[in-house]
Amino acid sequence: EYKKKKATVIYTVDPGIPYRIRNVKYDFEDENLKNFILPDTINSFIKQNELLDVDKMDAERERIEEKLKENGFYSFEKEFIYFMVDSSLRKHQVDVNIVFKKFTEYKSEGYTIEHAHPQYKIGKIYLNTNYRLRLALANDENYLQSLDTISYNDVSVVFMGEPNIKPAVIVESSYLIPGDLYDISNVRRTYRNFSSLRMFRLTSIEFKENEAYEDSAYRVLDCEIFLTPQTLQSVTLEPEITNSSGNIGAAGNLIYQHRNLFKGAENLDLSLKGAMETLKESNIAGYGNMLELGAEVKLSTPKFLLPFKTDQFIKKYNPSTSVSFAYNYQRRPDYARTIANASFGYTWKGNRYLTHMVKPIELNLIKIPYQSDEFTEWLEGKYIYYSYLPHLVSVSNYSFIFSNQNIQKKSDFVYLKMNFESAGNILYSLYKWSDASTVDGKYQLFNTDFAQYLRSDLDFRYYNVADENNTLVYRFFAGAGLPYNNSTALPFEKKYFAGGANSIRAWQVRNLGPGSYEETVASAYPNKTADIKLEANLEYRFKLFWLLEGALFVDAGNIWAITTADEREGALFEWDSFYKDIAVGTGFGTRFDFSYFVFRLDLGIKMRDPVYDDGQKWVIGNRKFEKKDFVVNIGIGYPF
Repeated sequence: EYKKKKATVIYTVDPGIPYRIRNVKYDFEDENLKNFILPDTINSFIKQNELLDVDKMDAERERIEEKLKENGFYSFEKEFIYFMVDSSLRKHQVDVNIVFKKFTEYKSEGYTIEHAHPQYKIGKIYLNTNYRLRLALANDENYLQSLDTISYNDVSVVFMGEPNIKPAVIVESSYLIPGDLYDISNVRRTYRNFSSLRMFRLTSIEFKENEAYEDSAYRVLDCEIFLTPQTLQSVTLEPEITNSSGNIGAAGNLIYQHRNLFKGAENLDLSLKGAMETLKESNIAGYGNMLELGAEVKLSTPKFLLPFKTDQFIKKYNPSTSVSFAYNYQRRPDYARTIANASFGYTWKGNRYLTHMVKPIELNLIKIPYQSDEFTEWLEGKYIYYSYLPHLVSVSNYSFIFSNQNIQKKSDFVYLKMNFESAGNILYSLYKWSDASTVDGKYQLFNTDFAQYLRSDLDFRYYNVADENNTLVYRFFAGAGLPYNNSTALPFEKKYFAGGANSIRAWQVRNLGPGSYEETVASAYPNKTADIKLEANLEYRFKLFWLLEGALFVDAGNIWAITTADEREGALFEWDSFYKDIAVGTGFGTRFDFSYFVFRLDLGIKMRDPVYDDGQKWVIGNRKFEKKDFVVNIGIGYPF
């Protein structure tokens, strides 16, 4: 249709009646494949009574290729599979015949032969742990002469000069074993395990057929694995400028890392932190500075340190064991606090998507060497008083993370993290059983009350990737902690808070809740932590131009107290009315994606504030927007 110099093109499409599959048959030119294909047809994408779909037919070829390559058929490709579709039937039905061709082999003499597809076993394995591609391509004589070999579990470990890693560590990380049937999934697991060691920059696995076994029942593949080391030691300086609720400060981290400390792929991380912040006049103590100094050392090893043999577990689940020690000193005008931490734990892969983390023991010793008279007076008689007492936290923790993200392609994926934490129960049972004495009704270890509580939280995210330029992200978080027996309140560091760049962005960090509680002007110190947290987020992310991305978001949630011992009015979680305390914020943001990091700027706008009376909580329709209803958040990385 023409209008002046513009034309509108209208397409009319009549697709007709689609064809459905009446029968599916299999035709094997190579009878050896029957035993692998027919028992697995339940997983086929081609099924009776379903619509004929070319995409599913191609997916079925890829599924079968993968299945056969997991069972020794190294040379099998999907091109050996084709479909014969008979559409001459009535009632828009087709018969599908899946044909498997024989293996076509090209001989050097210029002719080809067809025969059954061969199965392959793994032959000799050469594992080069110090591969230098440039020197190898140049056929550098000095490089080649410097190579030496050690045999470990029938694997030849090749290295330059002195071994740069213990042969046992590197061989145990490989799923490729001489004499085993070739399995492409084991090749992928080997790539994954070597990458997780963090000391190799590149991994390359190459196979070459050993012609001496060409006429055997199983052909043989010799394997060469080339590992290119990366720089083992690094020092990083991370300076920061901070602005937290109007408080300006500066911070810095000095990080030293060694990726192969004892030649067993042990990773050492040593970090030193310093921060200073100028606090505005917001409490009785008036102006002042906040100072924080800290140090942490963490050592992780690709071993499952247990008193029994774990070789097979290491090979299958790629575990690591970590030990860490940390000390942190915090000084504010109103109090000073020290936190000493020691932990021991394990991490391992359950499968491709699942990661397990267990900390059998984590110790935190919190001391309060100084409290101002004003702060002490303010704490007296309040529930939060118990969170500021010196205490010892002995924690056992289990977490798991599920993520089916495929970083090689843009597609929908789910992220789920669950955390379960228990503190003080074993100690309390031992003290109770031994009929030990108490101090003010509490058991003590090293003259310090130890905390006792249960705590669990869940973080669920769904990423709906429409295309490479548009993504919709859904997030839900729920967490709760319950103090009991030896604890009156959760330790301060275990409480939940809301607001800030990664939470409900229309409120500043630690400035929302709990519930409908509102601090009066006379409140001396912030008191915005609690025992329960519920939060939901919805964010639409879209590409603008160059490095710039945009986002529109809606955040909702709050925190609550779990016990009536908390005296703050409106703070208590109640099943029949908690929904009235839900805060709602919306807004928009911009992000600069520099590939190695994302710089984020979000403007949050309050839409529903729970501190107002019922009927007045929504801003629209009740009052004009004020300056306090707008909050700017600066962050690094996406909020979730």
